[in-house]
Amino acid sequence: MAKCFYGLLLFAGVGLGCLAMLVFQGNPQPLRAASNDRYQDYVMATGAVSISAKIQTDGVWMLDYKSGKLLATVIDKSQGKIIGWAEVDLVAEFEVAPKQDVHFMMTTGYITQGQSALYLAETTTGKFGVYTMGPGPNGNGISIRRHDLSSFRSPPKAGQEPAKVDDPKQPAIIVPVPKG
Repeated sequence: MAKCFYGLLLFAGVGLGCLAMLVFQGNPQPLRAASNDRYQDYVMATGAVSISAKIQTDGVWMLDYKSGKLLATVIDKSQGKIIGWAEVDLVAEFEVAPKQDVHFMMTTGYITQGQSALYLAETTTGKFGVYTMGPGPNGNGISIRRHDLSSFRSPPKAGQEPAKVDDPKQPAIIVPVPKG
């Protein structure tokens, strides 16, 4: 009789535990990891930077909407200090009119051991740039190097809304990727 009672208690405890788990767990949230973040008029992204073959460190990219600048720096690991700031004038770089409503997106990606690239897109003009950072002139400070700046679509004409991605009037263009 006692075994049956303890078995019933065990069964009831497991059942209550499962019920509590369902009630308190709620909807599971997916794990999100990112090397970039946004707050109001600022976007920040991080990635590896190779200052030299022996010195690899973290790089920090900041996009400042208010000033229209892309800023970049690296962290001196031995001292835990920021090594100055390099900048690119995005108003001139992306040919954006003053006070134009712009929408930048940016993220970093791995290009080689210890080196990341910054991918920067402006959705209104349809321009896309690829940047890296490295040592400044004569090995002093930090510099930003633009590798490419291209358009992923034609900019809208004056007074015209940008084309929607799912616009049936916009034909899909497939570009073959070379093998090898």
